[in-house]
Amino acid sequence: MTRTENWHIYTGTGQPCADVDLRTNLPEPPPWRTFGGGPALPLPEGDEHDNSRRIGAPDADSSYPAGRHEIDMVNAALLLRRPLLVTGGPGTGKTSLAYRVARELNLGPVLRWPITSNTKLRQDGLYEYDAIGRVHASSAKASGMTDEPTDIGDFVHLGPLGTALLPYELPRVLVIDEIDKADLSLPNDLLAVLEDGEYLVRELARIARRTPKVTVHTADPGGSAQVVEGRVVCQAFPFIVFTSNREREFPPAFLRRTLQLEMQPPNEEQLASMIAAHFRDVSGNSADLIQKFLRRSESEGGLAIDQLLNTVQLATSGKLDTDRASWRRLRDALWHRLSTTGFE
Repeated sequence: MTRTENWHIYTGTGQPCADVDLRTNLPEPPPWRTFGGGPALPLPEGDEHDNSRRIGAPDADSSYPAGRHEIDMVNAALLLRRPLLVTGGPGTGKTSLAYRVARELNLGPVLRWPITSNTKLRQDGLYEYDAIGRVHASSAKASGMTDEPTDIGDFVHLGPLGTALLPYELPRVLVIDEIDKADLSLPNDLLAVLEDGEYLVRELARIARRTPKVTVHTADPGGSAQVVEGRVVCQAFPFIVFTSNREREFPPAFLRRTLQLEMQPPNEEQLASMIAAHFRDVSGNSADLIQKFLRRSESEGGLAIDQLLNTVQLATSGKLDTDRASWRRLRDALWHRLSTTGFE
């Protein structure tokens, strides 16, 4: 499948594509998904080490053969500027999808926001203002203990979502991981931000008349950005992947603002490609192990890809000194059931 054959921008290889430039390849957004942020910011350089750690080395010979429905839904999310709610069992590649999109479309490093039961939208997702730290720094400077500047921007740190909504010229990729772990209020709290593509940094808005432009820290390592009049407005709406293990229902208003993709367990061909991406020299000898894994996964109600990769790592490390029976016991222990359903 080529990009000239249909409306697809993302083709599902997960491999860098030199002929893709979303400045020209990405169609204009729908009128109701147009945002007025600016001036446009360039994307940071991609983090290939992080990509390789999560989805394997960039090698066209080991590309993951994504399914047609996955490709369709990713492209729909990109064209409609809507978040993608990706559901599926543990280890089905929900988080990896974001890294595959970022690498193939050259969209820079992936931002990640892991969700817990205590996660709050403003301080964890959008921004954090360290008021106490600023007071201490001001006191230290007044007493002559330091001459470090105490500008308010030094104490404002944008979170992953807050960084993704900066006015980048192309979409940033953001994973909001395990959204079903959040407090019941978080999906509703996200509605306005997802719809408007903007938010207010209140502490900067208060001083906007005398200090309209403030440089703050971002969620990228060593990153910074300028916020004007305390308001952050995106230009290119980010490609947002919500991952869910299907542990809860979401409000209809949240579902209306997202597209939904159910990830299926990988088949034999896909698993072989994943192994080839991580273990270049052993992919041809993994067929028997993959078949055993798939049979075990079916009998145990679904295993994670990580469990197979861990087994291949041990099998190919050259460090094991066990007989066949011991290896089988070790392999079975690695392929343990992920669900406690049915156990007392």
